[in-house]
Amino acid sequence: MNIDSIQNGIVIDHIKAGRSMQIYNLLHLDELECSVAIIKNASSGKMGKKDIIKIDSVMDVDLDILGFVDPSATINIIRNGELVEKKRLELPRELRGVLRCKNPRCITSTERDIVHIFKLTDPATATYRCKYCETKAERRGV
Repeated sequence: MNIDSIQNGIVIDHIKAGRSMQIYNLLHLDELECSVAIIKNASSGKMGKKDIIKIDSVMDVDLDILGFVDPSATINIIRNGELVEKKRLELPRELRGVLRCKNPRCITSTERDIVHIFKLTDPATATYRCKYCETKAERRGV
């Protein structure tokens, strides 16, 4: 398989195998006008298999979403065909509008205009809790 290199854009690398579509959906990459390549189950010496996303445009990427879905992924910024910056991710301290509180008594269930906000309460277990009611978030598929 041959996928062209990009001249100006972003490569999200070292994504755990199978998570690229979740990232694609959460970042709304389907709304971009540029080329987006998703490489699933690529061979990796370190990981065995990995996913890669190549975006043929310079754009701001929500590092909080990426850090939540896969904190081991890396972001490579490409300009003029050269790697100019490599960003490492970590679990975000706060997530806004990514998770939804499942507690029917939470204010986010009755007030529709309130943004769902979750705070990282235990980095060792990647546990997030609702800012308003302290309900633990479920990280399905992550």
